Amino acid sequence: MILPAGTDTDGPAAKQVQAEWVDLLGELEAVKNTVAAAQGRLAVALEEATRADEAVQGIRVERRGRGVSNQVGAAMQVSPHAGAAFLGTARAWVTQMPHTFDALRTGVLSSWRATLMVRETSHLTPEHRARIDEEICGPAGLAELARLGTKRLVARVKALAAQLDVHACVKRNVKAVAERRVSVRPAPDLMVYLTALVPMAQGVQAYAQLKAHADATKAAGDERGVGQIMADTLIERVTGREPGKAEEVPVTINLLVSDQTLLAGGGEPGVVPEGMSAGAGTVPAPVARNLAAHGIGADTAWLRSIYVDPRGRLLATTSTSRFHPPGLAVLLRAREQGICGTSWCDASVRHMDHVVPHGEGGATSLANGQGLCARCNHAKQAPGWGQKATEVDGRHAVETITPTGHTHASVAPAPPEPVRDPAPGWTPAVGMDSPGSGRVPRSRYSIGCHTGPRDATIAYRPRSRRRTRRRSGRADISWGHSPAYTMPGTSA
Repeated sequence: MILPAGTDTDGPAAKQVQAEWVDLLGELEAVKNTVAAAQGRLAVALEEATRADEAVQGIRVERRGRGVSNQVGAAMQVSPHAGAAFLGTARAWVTQMPHTFDALRTGVLSSWRATLMVRETSHLTPEHRARIDEEICGPAGLAELARLGTKRLVARVKALAAQLDVHACVKRNVKAVAERRVSVRPAPDLMVYLTALVPMAQGVQAYAQLKAHADATKAAGDERGVGQIMADTLIERVTGREPGKAEEVPVTINLLVSDQTLLAGGGEPGVVPEGMSAGAGTVPAPVARNLAAHGIGADTAWLRSIYVDPRGRLLATTSTSRFHPPGLAVLLRAREQGICGTSWCDASVRHMDHVVPHGEGGATSLANGQGLCARCNHAKQAPGWGQKATEVDGRHAVETITPTGHTHASVAPAPPEPVRDPAPGWTPAVGMDSPGSGRVPRSRYSIGCHTGPRDATIAYRPRSRRRTRRRSGRADISWGHSPAYTMPGTSA
């Protein structure tokens, strides 16, 4: 075999062997492209067959094929959104761009470049798209295609599109301007990407002004980097803060953290559940405590107890006195940590769904509930789909059966580990007061962080039986509490 062994990379190899490795890299790349074409054809065939079956069943046209993208995503181990994008691209390859599909199938064109061919011709009529497909990927253009870089390929497609239908290109530009927006998505290390999609002239102008301000500030002796100054200036101007006050921006953070980490110096990280604009993310234990302490010092924090059993299954929350839909929604979001319960789906929870539909006798309960995104909830309503609740390693799980008979299990993530070691009475963390004599924290108590900036202790106050209105701007910091950690005179 010409494949290198584990020790072959430690020393020199013969030139002939190195040449064989290079040849094999190229052949494997061609095989990879061929595999992508085969996957695309299979996805389109599955959609066509599903639509035909549902037409026989009398399903309305707009509902046919609704769950195919979920099946494609599950088979390729990607999100349903990515499955839908691949299915749409493959449909264009197979039905409207045969030369692009042949170039991909024979390994001449990579899957990404074939996807760009679809994207850059999406605004054209099928006839104009077919002409570009033949001119660039047809037999006469394959030699030139092999020499084109990706940017030059995109420029070539755009130039041909403008020649064939300039009005369609103008309409596409107008539509793009109408889709301007600002988005935020999580980044590593508790950072986020704040992205603005704006017209080119406006974006270049905004960047130039931030860059000029950063250069002037840096020249005046500021020790921050140019990129740091630009980022701080952007936040200050958007939020209306004074220079140097970029960090003093009020924000609500929903933090799921165990009592061990929050109150007893534990080391388990917390979780920022999905559903916020910042998305989900893991928060190291010291950072979680600092976030809570900052909220306490600013008189803007509130703790909500969530009770779990020894296996880590969520049982109840102090936000409600009985199970009703708002209380279930809190628990379902906390159990899924804000992310859709479907395997490989990274979308936010939008729908509180019954695993077994309510119309089929499914109970409105925590065991029969799940948090899903809108796409996954709609997909499971297509004919042939089925679900049932089960357990995997003691955690809530949902088993999904697709119309083709394939089974996929999604397991709820493990919650933050609560205190489990029995302790005599209540042992407060350093700097915190214990409850008054003869009083112990129970489920009717919430730890209200009402202390002022000068007081470093947390006062335990029983909640009034009368429902009070939460002050606007309060952060809602949820934390786990184990019933195994029983207080004297209380019952788990």
